[in-house]
Amino acid sequence: MPSLPPAGAVLYAKDIAKVGHFYADVAGLRLAHEEQDHLVLESDTFQLVVVAIPSKRAASIHIAEPPQRRENTAIKLVFPVSSLVAARQAAQLRGGELNAPSREWLFQGSRVCDGHDPEGNVVQFRERAR
Repeated sequence: MPSLPPAGAVLYAKDIAKVGHFYADVAGLRLAHEEQDHLVLESDTFQLVVVAIPSKRAASIHIAEPPQRRENTAIKLVFPVSSLVAARQAAQLRGGELNAPSREWLFQGSRVCDGHDPEGNVVQFRERAR
């Protein structure tokens, strides 16, 4: 029986290159495939497809500088990282942000911190608690 494909998510973005670089650098995903209208980023166990919002719709979307978090959504992506400190630094370099260390918490053996990507999508990062 063939193995199943990895679990994944699809994220729609106005600027797929900017969002893709964020998840590659902060979450440690590698670029597996690239087309004009989408990117496929992956790890051994997860695949993130970043799809371009159609241009007619994208023209009506304003991304603030810095981006405002879109917290009123039903889904939050969660990524494991080896270091929240390194993830925080990488996020800032790529147009996103992680909350301050004072807002981290422990959950199921992990130290956890929320943040957002360059378009304001809320995302969570987890490192193993030391």
